Amino acid sequence: MPALTMTTSSPNSNPLDLMEQIVGGYEWAFDRRNSSEMAAEAPGKWCDYGLYFSWSTELSAMHFTCTFDLKVPEQQRKALFELIALANERLWIGHFGLDLEDGMPMFRHAVLLRGAPGASMESLEDMVDIAISECERFYPAFQFVLWGGKSPADALDAAMLDCVGEA
Repeated sequence: MPALTMTTSSPNSNPLDLMEQIVGGYEWAFDRRNSSEMAAEAPGKWCDYGLYFSWSTELSAMHFTCTFDLKVPEQQRKALFELIALANERLWIGHFGLDLEDGMPMFRHAVLLRGAPGASMESLEDMVDIAISECERFYPAFQFVLWGGKSPADALDAAMLDCVGEA
């Protein structure tokens, strides 16, 4: 993602205002539902990702979710939970989960801002970039488990191969 102009919110401001600028700068579709919620859609290599941002003034925290455009059939959820546990061991920031209500895999992360001088444009942009990058990196493993018949460990190994060059 290209960096935008360096901007930092003040300690009492809403970081969703900065996030709105970031998402708007990429010309992604978004909906600012209210002062504490925002949803957007970001294009990816494998699918479009649903982005959801929630700001809590009481906690001075922003929660972020990046959902895959992928439904997990109930009979395959056990294998997917195993894959998620294996994938989460490889992450530095955030974690994968599965929405049990609709069976959608997601990447989640929260940022605490209490005592900080405010959110920076760069840190919020990095948060979105990391989420989409991790979703893109692990998407093939999800596909291998769900439709390729691979075990979670084999799917993760196959998806994590570093390819050299292009076909």
